[in-house]
Amino acid sequence: MIVLLKHLHIRDFAVIEELEIQFEPGMTVFTGETGAGKSIIVDALSLVLGDRADSTIIRGNSEQTEITAIFDTGKDQQIPVLLDEQGITFEGELMLRRVINRDGRSRAYVNGSSVPAQLLRDLGERMVDIHGQHAHQSLLKRDMQRVLLDEFGQYQDELDRVRNLYSEWNEATVELEQLSGSDQDRDARLALLQYQVQELEVLNPEAAEIALLEGEHARLANASRLLENCQQTLNHLSEDDHALHSQINQSVQTLRDLLRFDQTLSSIIEMLESATIQISEAASELRHYLDRLELDPDRLQIVEERITTLHDIARKHKVRPEELCGHLEMLRSELKKLEDSGQRIAELEEIRNKALQEYWQATKELHASRKQAAKKLGKGITEKLKKLGMPGGRFVIDVESMEKNTPLREGMDKIEYLVTINPGQPLHPLSKVASGGELSRISLAIQVIASKDKGLPTLIFDEVDAGIGGGIAEIVGKLLHSLAASRQVFCVTHLAQVASLGDHHLQVNKSTLAETTLTRVVVLDKEERIEEIARMLGGIKITDQSRAHAREMLNA
Repeated sequence: MIVLLKHLHIRDFAVIEELEIQFEPGMTVFTGETGAGKSIIVDALSLVLGDRADSTIIRGNSEQTEITAIFDTGKDQQIPVLLDEQGITFEGELMLRRVINRDGRSRAYVNGSSVPAQLLRDLGERMVDIHGQHAHQSLLKRDMQRVLLDEFGQYQDELDRVRNLYSEWNEATVELEQLSGSDQDRDARLALLQYQVQELEVLNPEAAEIALLEGEHARLANASRLLENCQQTLNHLSEDDHALHSQINQSVQTLRDLLRFDQTLSSIIEMLESATIQISEAASELRHYLDRLELDPDRLQIVEERITTLHDIARKHKVRPEELCGHLEMLRSELKKLEDSGQRIAELEEIRNKALQEYWQATKELHASRKQAAKKLGKGITEKLKKLGMPGGRFVIDVESMEKNTPLREGMDKIEYLVTINPGQPLHPLSKVASGGELSRISLAIQVIASKDKGLPTLIFDEVDAGIGGGIAEIVGKLLHSLAASRQVFCVTHLAQVASLGDHHLQVNKSTLAETTLTRVVVLDKEERIEEIARMLGGIKITDQSRAHAREMLNA
């Protein structure tokens, strides 16, 4: 069984007060009047799948928005592994939850466990592919064209190798630039480092030294007070004629004489005897402490001078005294690197040259994979264009190696989508296509072909059929329905021809009550579907003829 979106719960999101929707496999269509909130449902799902959020989406005067989506993950093997790595309980069902507060803060949960929003994005990228109503606009950008081709081509290993080799080359290049500065700058930095290291080595700071010194200073500076008060305490405990130890012993004896009258006093006697033992041990420890405690003004002066020196040097190096030990190690490391810079420069040049050589070879392999994927994708899109009312249409993805000496992270290919609508006409960049309707159809063809090979279990098309009508709309519906044979497909549409091909039909409508706007979703049965499709065909007034046409479309 494929991964399946089963349930969506939305509370206080935009015009939605509260909404619960159950979903089924196959193709589900959303229809309704413009502004009813069809696309808002898609936006809510995007949010629970990790999209960026802000407080403007919170409904009215509510304090927060809450969205929950429940998925049945079927036989997917990687989602349980991903959750186990995060320590999240998993028993076959996946519950994603997102809460956005009025102050802009956002919280994310997976199966009840608090998680970073990035985990929602990671899971969402494995399960759902959303094609927005403005997807054709992003397809005009070169970067998006490259990304879509790379995702379609499924040559991730070649792409990762190019990126990794670029990183190796770039890191070596940056370090080389740092080490290969002017000789004057290098010599000045070397002299400063040598002086600073020598100064700190003479000081020889130790880890945790400042804390130990400050503790010793407090003891030495207050030695007289410690001696006086500790001796006074010892006298109260055991040395005076009326010491606490003697008084408790006397109390114990008095209570023992009373035992013959009441045996319950025995427990109190035991507690007092225990107290005398504790007092004796405390007095003994205090004597040992006093024996070790002495006035030592010379040591006090040494400690004060050491503390002052540590603070002065720390201020000079702009660190805290307790950081001096680690700072010395850092300076030693930098000094050694600079002293060995000749050898390091040679090593870096070797690393850079090797990475560069392997990079050029890797880009050739990536280029070949991209050419192969471009040919396959271009052919598939061309075939779909013919079905979408462009019989003379042709789609080509041009992959051209750039003549540059400086490596680029994504390889050295210039990728451009080219199209012609009419036979015999030259190919033009996709961005030069004049008609919005034609661009929508081309975009839809690209998305359908790309989605088919991408393999994600849930596909969402949000009004991607804008600008299409007539018989082409029916073909669009059939294309979308064909995708639902092996996965779950959702389609927000204004077209009756597309809506009639859905396996399930949800109507989104909006109502206003006491100055409050509410959006709700209704699952339509067959008769209700006839009314809704007739409305989509005929506009405000539904006629018997439009109902008959709607019934015919559904029966077909």
